[in-house]
Amino acid sequence: MTIKVAINGYGRIGRNILRAHYEGGKKHDIEIVAINDLGDVKANAHLTQYDTA
Repeated sequence: MTIKVAINGYGRIGRNILRAHYEGGKKHDIEIVAINDLGDVKANAHLTQYDTA
């Protein structure tokens, strides 16, 4: 059974949760369905790709 998860806030912790999800081995157990943040989509995409956490 897949658990659907939304990330509320896309700061350092939200980005690390998303990164851990995609780098971890249990992708089939959890599905990220939404990210709620006030920031610009392009800025969030850039931070996701280049953040050095």
